Amino acid sequence: MHPAYSVIFFTTASGAGYGLLFWLSLATAIAPDALGRWPSLAMLAVALVFVTAGLLASTFHLGHPERAPGALSQWRSSWLSREGVAAVATYVPAGLMGLLWLLGLAEGLIVPLALLTAAGAVATVYCTGMIYASLRTIRQWNRRDVPWIYLALAAATGGILFGLLGGLAGVAGRPIPMLTLACLLVAAGLKHRYWTAIDADPGAYTAKMAIGIPGLDTLRPLDAPHTMPNFVMREMGFTVARKHAEKLRRLTWIALFAAPALLLLLGVLTGLAVPVYLLAAISAATGVVLERWLFFAEAEHVSQLYYGRSRA
Repeated sequence: MHPAYSVIFFTTASGAGYGLLFWLSLATAIAPDALGRWPSLAMLAVALVFVTAGLLASTFHLGHPERAPGALSQWRSSWLSREGVAAVATYVPAGLMGLLWLLGLAEGLIVPLALLTAAGAVATVYCTGMIYASLRTIRQWNRRDVPWIYLALAAATGGILFGLLGGLAGVAGRPIPMLTLACLLVAAGLKHRYWTAIDADPGAYTAKMAIGIPGLDTLRPLDAPHTMPNFVMREMGFTVARKHAEKLRRLTWIALFAAPALLLLLGVLTGLAVPVYLLAAISAATGVVLERWLFFAEAEHVSQLYYGRSRA
């Protein structure tokens, strides 16, 4: 698949934003006064900026962005529509929570609003992952672990942001880096299993199956279906060389998993919250962009069988 930069920005930025929103809401629900009014409001603002920027970026990938609001009506059958509904719904408790902090009226309603916000963040990221996991035409995406990878990476990158902002505000606690480290390890395990599985999967569909001729051993096109590249070939026919993919995977392991994990451990041992989280945030941001680019670049759409492409 062609890696659309608007979608890569959407999934990475909104994922980190919803992860930050989740940790902030969870911390607020457990101890409403632990973070403080203004640090909580600042974290909420940063989270919503990330989320909103990502959602707006996703509209640039639509052929008709003006029709985006209409897509919300198809929530019964479309994961894309469910994602939009969940995203819009999450703004309501998050916005009310911010308003209560702003007015200094956080007592009473703040805990249920925080729980609703956390649930909305999880639901939105899960729907984002299911958009891809529900597509049977792309074997690398049509997997049960895809939405869980999205959730784990959102929690990890959001946790790093939470630790960085908490450190700047002087309210970072010891459990935060350990929880973030746990999310990183879970994400690393899921991603390792994902890459191992897609490398070993030969694919459920072949050109021989499409033709349906018994005993057909070899099949190749006599002529190209089109004399010039078309939309399907441009959007669905992107390929990345195996050697390049392996190199990018190694860089992803270092930038997204190894370096942030070591930095978080260093922060726990030394107490240097802000410098450690800043470096971890830069590394993780680079790594998650590489991971998401590979997620699209390595995807093989079944339509390419029509153009004579076999699996590399």
